[in-house]
Amino acid sequence: MKIKVCGMRDADNIRNIAQLDIDMMGFIFSPKSPRYVQMISSSAGIIPDYSPERLDIAIRQDGKPSYVFPKRIKRVGVFVDDMPQNIVTRVYNYNLDYVQLHGQESPVMIDNLRRTLDPDIHPGIRVIKAISIAGIEDVDRYKEYEGHVDLFLFDTKCSTIGGSGQNFDWSVLDHYKGNTPFLLSGGIGLEDAERVRSFHHDKCIGIDVNSKFEIEPAVKDADKLKKFIKEVKA
Repeated sequence: MKIKVCGMRDADNIRNIAQLDIDMMGFIFSPKSPRYVQMISSSAGIIPDYSPERLDIAIRQDGKPSYVFPKRIKRVGVFVDDMPQNIVTRVYNYNLDYVQLHGQESPVMIDNLRRTLDPDIHPGIRVIKAISIAGIEDVDRYKEYEGHVDLFLFDTKCSTIGGSGQNFDWSVLDHYKGNTPFLLSGGIGLEDAERVRSFHHDKCIGIDVNSKFEIEPAVKDADKLKKFIKEVKA
């Protein structure tokens, strides 16, 4: 059961959450999101986006690098119908392991983006395609992207781009017959630990959590997350 914590931005909070038993951390690069990573901020200062600093050394104390982001946690950049060059820049600046596409990106765009990034910018870069789900008909959208992406992320269809805190009926994923693994998302909170443990699909490799664990947008409750992870992995 892989666990992805999305919507991170505050450097001190990043450091705290990175100590937990998680596998992936998501950084949202969509200006419309309240979790938009325009800059990495901390009590010790800020590192503007587009700086040559990678996330490894973006967390500082007394003006000096003081923290190395754990290699075991994969970095995921979340984009919504962004220009390919912007995505490439963020992959380089933040040394991203995954690109998560949350808009109407085409398979052709995805293939071209991968060729641009791999191997010159980031060898082995992986692509996640988010698909918003309200019913069975939405699940069928996977067919357009099968063979073009490494992971799907099934999220709740809503007026916002993720982070809505709303669930969808996970039973519709019985209709998913693809070969691509997926992450389960959509308003998963502490109260859903048993529901997560009870969900079974041979292509589901993990879950994505965000707003239900927030103290405020982009700041996660480490204690609440730690309890949830313990219950889910029990």
